[in-house]
Amino acid sequence: MSSTANGKNGTWRNWGGNVSARPAREVTPASVDELAAAVRRAAEDGLRVKAVGAGHSFTSIAATDGVLIRPQLLTGRRDIDRENMTVTVEAGTPLKRLNVALAREGLSLTNMGDIMEQTVSGATSTGTHGTGRDSGSIAAQIKGLELVTADGSVLSCSEKENPEVFAAARVGLGALGIVTAITFAVEPVFLLTAREEPMPFDKVLSDFEELWAENEHFEFYWFPHTGSTNTKRNNRSAGPEKPVPQLKSWIEDEFLSNGVFQVANWVGRAVPATIPAIARISSKALSARTYTDIPYKVFTSPRRVRFVEMEYAVPRAAVVGALRELKAMVDRSGLRVSFPVEVRTAPADDIALSTASGRDSAYIAVHMFQGTPFQRYFTAAERIFTAHEGRPHWGKIHTRDAEYFSRVYPRFGEFTALRDRLDPDRRFQNDYLRRVLGA
Repeated sequence: MSSTANGKNGTWRNWGGNVSARPAREVTPASVDELAAAVRRAAEDGLRVKAVGAGHSFTSIAATDGVLIRPQLLTGRRDIDRENMTVTVEAGTPLKRLNVALAREGLSLTNMGDIMEQTVSGATSTGTHGTGRDSGSIAAQIKGLELVTADGSVLSCSEKENPEVFAAARVGLGALGIVTAITFAVEPVFLLTAREEPMPFDKVLSDFEELWAENEHFEFYWFPHTGSTNTKRNNRSAGPEKPVPQLKSWIEDEFLSNGVFQVANWVGRAVPATIPAIARISSKALSARTYTDIPYKVFTSPRRVRFVEMEYAVPRAAVVGALRELKAMVDRSGLRVSFPVEVRTAPADDIALSTASGRDSAYIAVHMFQGTPFQRYFTAAERIFTAHEGRPHWGKIHTRDAEYFSRVYPRFGEFTALRDRLDPDRRFQNDYLRRVLGA
């Protein structure tokens, strides 16, 4: 059941390549009982414990020098409840497998993020989200979860059972215990029509409230060094299904968005002076298109070009001002940014440490190609976001600490008090949690 580790001499690395760790041992439990036993054994050996999903976080939230729990055997469906319209899956199930399995049953999540490589527990524990006027993050769709706590006991949590744990553990950062199963609200599968089209940056900002109000799911990408954006509006549709033709899909989603984009980034990394010209070409490469398909095929897209990312949630009312400041900063900084800036929204939710907790939010994500220096850009962007009381995505690069979070999260104290109760010995602590939650 245990192995000493993966990769070179027991080193674990994340997807972005910017975080590595050397755990004392790795465990791949095949059942909840085995996982609980591994937690108890770690306690006997005086080791801390961390579960790791697909490694899609850019922070060291999953890094540990203690016991690393890999969930790949804890996957698959436990139950579909058609009366209450829920599905329960094991925590290590990749979102991709969940989406495909639901579609086969004629079901779907209401909303999802734009990639689906992550595990359900990794995605929800870090607050992963898509974009939505009325529907929130993946965690906001959770109806119940099962948690192995520090003493090895198994807690079932929902609005009725252990409600105070449920209120926090949906976005639990891995600090309250190890999630072993999640129950999601689902609905009958539906069709979405996506309308993608270029739009000038100034027009998107001046019309932002209307674009947000008129569409169920609105997002856009701004290409730094240009006045251009690509907008995407997803709305429910009566059909008929009209997917992107396979060849066109390959040309646009694989060849242009991944293949050519990868080469452009290699060129930009080698010769930064070429980036503004490449950005102008990139912003015009993808033409307008409209297609209709089942939700996960519209919400998600392949992301094969590796990058590092920072993303902040700001109050929705502040997003236009923050974006104007970001553009002005990039224009005067001499920075060379080859990756577009992604902008999405979410309605307020009731989860203690959700980035949309208690406030309607907009997300601004900045990216840099893997292997290019990102500190100067991210530091300057973070200064703008924090001036608007921004809340960073828990799985993306940021420099904030517990003192800052206690100011921007009204329910921060509720979360840390629950952690004191569930994990008094800090069995699930690591350096990242020490920084963001305090010792």
